[in-house]
Amino acid sequence: MSELDLSTDEARVSYGIGRQLGGQLRDNPPPGVSLDSVLAGLADAFAGQQSRVSEAELSASFKVIRDVMQAEAKAKADAAAGAGLAFLAENAKRDGVTVLASGLQYEVLTAGEGAKPSRDDSVRTHYHGTLIDGSVFDSSYERGQPAEFPVGGVIAGWTEALQLMGTGSKWRLYVPSELAYGAQGVGSIPPHSVLVFDVELLDIL
Repeated sequence: MSELDLSTDEARVSYGIGRQLGGQLRDNPPPGVSLDSVLAGLADAFAGQQSRVSEAELSASFKVIRDVMQAEAKAKADAAAGAGLAFLAENAKRDGVTVLASGLQYEVLTAGEGAKPSRDDSVRTHYHGTLIDGSVFDSSYERGQPAEFPVGGVIAGWTEALQLMGTGSKWRLYVPSELAYGAQGVGSIPPHSVLVFDVELLDIL
């Protein structure tokens, strides 16, 4: 690629637009996406040239790829759901793990003797959240800043657990997907993911 002149605001904004489009394709790439074809379509549209592919062909091809992506997403979701159920079933057998009627599992790392919050309270906590493979998706410890939020304003698994914890407690929660983000997932959390949290209840606000 020839050297780009990015010395002007216009050039930098133009490059930024390309970066944004490229980032979107990188994060959610259609199967078999071709960068050359993407660039050709972008150039043709920008130049006002007639499309090299008819609307009917485009529509049909988009449907094929959309169906492939949906099938792949379903296969991944089904695999995640199965892995989560297997993990919880094995985890429930471990000494020290308590299983609640909702399906929430926890083990007490530190037993605090302070007051327990109600659903209407707000709390200050430290936490570290991972998927069952150990990959971290969120951690107030890593940010170095405790989190404050209403007990009733978080995922159902947290709302249930917090009301059982005395201030000063630190628990490890094993949250079934239906008590977390379910079939939708969120951010870096895939659909049907079981979540593992170390939660430290610092204070009731």
